[in-house]
Formats: sequence, structure tokens, C-alpha cells
Amino acid sequence: MEGIADLLHGFGVVLSWTNFVYMLIGIMLGVIIGVLPGLGGANGIAILLPLTFSMPPTSAIILLSCIYWGALFGGAITSILFNIPGEPWSVATTFDGHPMAQKGQAGEALTAAFTSSFVGALFAVIVITLAAPLVAKFALQFGPAEKFSVFFLAFCSFVGMGKEPPSKTVAAMMLGFALAAVGTDTVTGGLRLTFGSTELLSGFDFLVAVIGLFGIGEILLTMEEGLSFKGKATGINPTVVWQTWKMLPRYWMTSLRSCVIGCWMGITPAGATPASFMSYGIAKRSSKDGEKFGTGEIEGVVAPETAAHAAGTSALLPMLALGVPGSPTAAVLLGGLLIWGLQPGPLLFVEQKDFVWGLIASMYLGNIVGLVIVLTMVPVFAAILRVPFAIVAPIILVICAIGAYTVHNNTFDVIMMLVFGVAGYFLKKCNYPLAPMVLAIVLGDKAEEAFRQSLLLSGGKVTVFWSSPLVSAIMALGLIALFWGGISKGLNRVFARRRAAPL
Repeated sequence: MEGIADLLHGFGVVLSWTNFVYMLIGIMLGVIIGVLPGLGGANGIAILLPLTFSMPPTSAIILLSCIYWGALFGGAITSILFNIPGEPWSVATTFDGHPMAQKGQAGEALTAAFTSSFVGALFAVIVITLAAPLVAKFALQFGPAEKFSVFFLAFCSFVGMGKEPPSKTVAAMMLGFALAAVGTDTVTGGLRLTFGSTELLSGFDFLVAVIGLFGIGEILLTMEEGLSFKGKATGINPTVVWQTWKMLPRYWMTSLRSCVIGCWMGITPAGATPASFMSYGIAKRSSKDGEKFGTGEIEGVVAPETAAHAAGTSALLPMLALGVPGSPTAAVLLGGLLIWGLQPGPLLFVEQKDFVWGLIASMYLGNIVGLVIVLTMVPVFAAILRVPFAIVAPIILVICAIGAYTVHNNTFDVIMMLVFGVAGYFLKKCNYPLAPMVLAIVLGDKAEEAFRQSLLLSGGKVTVFWSSPLVSAIMALGLIALFWGGISKGLNRVFARRRAAPL
């Protein structure tokens, strides 16, 4: 009953006219960001985050999270109409979504995509509503060793369970740790890696790094690729929506399976992109019409969109309850919480109830409002792609520069943003993942602090990380995640031998 009361209180917070307007603005901006290839939810939030510094934290997180929900919706528009994934997780949607549009079924494909996204998000929000308080209460037992073990689990999960080669993930993460170490040592107060520069006394601001890595880096890549927008025009009318909705219950098992896959991949740091591909692949193998996938099957749209939205939403659960982000966007939002003076973790549910439950309530309302907006305004958002990219790119670059400058009102940050942008461009060209690097920049100091505090309290004994059942279990999970690639291959070989063995 306490959770229901808290949630109702959260709805009261969101339904204040100020927060409701921020929610609408966030969804509209998010859909536009999702429609524009090369920008994306994490990039858009990183660019616009400085604009929220003067806002109340609750209003700020509602605005930014609704940008994310809108970006998730918007990515489907370009995938289906133009065969250009507006977001990485929309790639799988193009496999059947664009063929449907070419067959004159763009309205059905978009309705199925938007509705499936809503179902996946709703499932994930219910999971967050039920699980977040329990996770938070459990996490109240955490001391420095337990906190480090959680960070260790997050880092190991990115290495062992990500889609990129582990060597490249480790390299990106090590670079993030090195950048996080610049500035003042939080334990001794000494200076590290400043090389006599006064601008580096406070280290690299994660926001400047994120704007450069994501915003500038993506724009440079998009400019190199020279995208041109040619697609199918469409409108969605009530008849198309109703006919599609009557058809969707046939795929309830695909939706449920995709919801579970998405939530799992979101809570772990795998993210929305692998969730969408995994869900599409399993749906193709499980469906009786699997051989038709890729030719315009509506089930091929339902599976990836449901999983992507479930993953994108559930990624906020570990960030709120444990302070460990489950996606690049959650990592950016985590940095925003720290800037606003909020400490993610179990105490957040006790000390900042308005903030937490206002955010959770906005997930319910934001996705409902987002569904209505995208169903009624598809032609408007699709028209954005008629604007020449030569006009769009400079506007985005100017917004990035303004965002970086407003962090500390310092031109040095703008220079560093450009440096990070060029670095992000080359890292992406070499297929190095940026999410582990951002995670290391955001959590590197905190992980180091927890590690050193644990050693100080234990007299320098590393066994402190195996000193209780709780910390031992989390460290063991981290090691399993780290070596999951080898473990899964070994298990597959064992099962294959058993299936091949004569009875």
C-alpha cells in the first residue's frame, strides 16, 4: 500500500502544470531527435542537459527522460518510412518495417511499432514500480566494499556481455578511467595528471566529454556518410489504427517474450540495441511465418520495437536503485543527477521521494502521451527529413557548443568538446564502444573511492571483497559476467554433445 500511495503522489507531482508542460516539450523534442539520423537519445540528452541546470531536479529529469521516450518512438519513423535507422536499436525494425511501407502498409507498420513500443515501456515501468523499492531497501546494507562490488559488476558486465570485442571494451573503459583520474585526488587531496594546467584542476567534466563524444562525433560521421533522405509519405488514420490494433493480439506471445528480453537486457548493461536484435532473431525462429521475415511481416516490427522500449525504460532501474546505469542514456542521466546534487542509490527513495516517484509516474504518462503524439503527427515529423542536412548539422553543432560553454562558462570546455568530438569520431571509425568509456568517466572516481575506503577499513586486505555473503555473491556475479562469453560457449558445446549423443 505504501508503494501505491507513493506512486499516486508521483502522479500529483507530474500533473502540476509546469511538469506536464515539460513532459510535452520533452516528448516533442525526443521524437525530433529520434527522427534525425546521427543524433539519438543519449546525444540529445547530453546536448540539452546544461539547459536544465537552473530547473528543479524533478522537472529536469521529467524533461530529459521524456526526451528519451520520444527518441525511442521517433527512431521507428525513419526506419519504416526511409529505411534509415534514426537510432541504433531501430536497425532491426527496418528489416520488415520498410518492406511494409513499400507495399503501401506504412500506416500499419508505424501503428504496430508505436503500440509495441508503448507495451514494452509499460511492462518495464511496472517492473520498475514493483522492484525499485525492494532493490533500494536491499541496497541499504551496502558499505564501501559492497558499493565497489556493484561497480565491479557493472564494469565486468559491459566487458563480458556487450556486443563489442572485450579487448576494445576494456581499452575504451581504461581510457575513461584515465580521464576520470585527472584532477584532485578525492582521498589524499593531491593533484593527478594535470601537467601544470589550472583548467584541469577539477578534471574533465563528464558533460563536456559526452557532448563531444556523442554529439560532435556523430555529426562528423553523418557528414562523412552524406545521408540523403528519400522515403515513403504516409498518414495514419483512425481506421488503420483500429484495424492494426485488432490484429496485434495475435502476437501476444511475441510481445511478452520481447518484454522479458528487453527488461533483462536493460537492467544488465547490454542495452536496447542488442535487445532488439535478439528479440527479432528469436521471433523469426519461433514464428510459424519465420521464413517470411524480411519481406514485410508485422511480427518482425512488433518484436524489436517492444524489446527496445522495454530495455530503454528498464535501464533506469539500476541507475535509481544502485547508482549503476544500464545504458549510455542512463549514464548521461546519472551524471545529471550528480550535477543536481542528488546521489543515486537506495537513500534516494527515502530522501527524494518526490523526485523518484515523480520520475516513475512520468514514465507512465509520458509514454501514453508519446503514443498519442506520434500516432497523430507522423507526417509532421517525417517532413523534418526534407530539411537539407547541410542546414541541420550546423544547428546541432551550435547547440553542442552552447551546451559545453554553459557548463562552466569557459571557452576551454568548448575546445575540449571539439577534442572529444574528434576522438569520438575516430573511436567510432575504429569500432570502439563509447558507452563503457562514458560509464568509466562517470563512475571511475566513485569506484576508486569505494575501493580505497574498503582497503583502508580492512588494513589493506583484498579479502574484504569476499568478507560477507553479500559482497562475495556480487563479486562472483561480476566474474561470471566478465567471462560470460567463454562460459556460454562451453555450455553450448556441452548441450550440443548431449543432443548429438545416441540414446
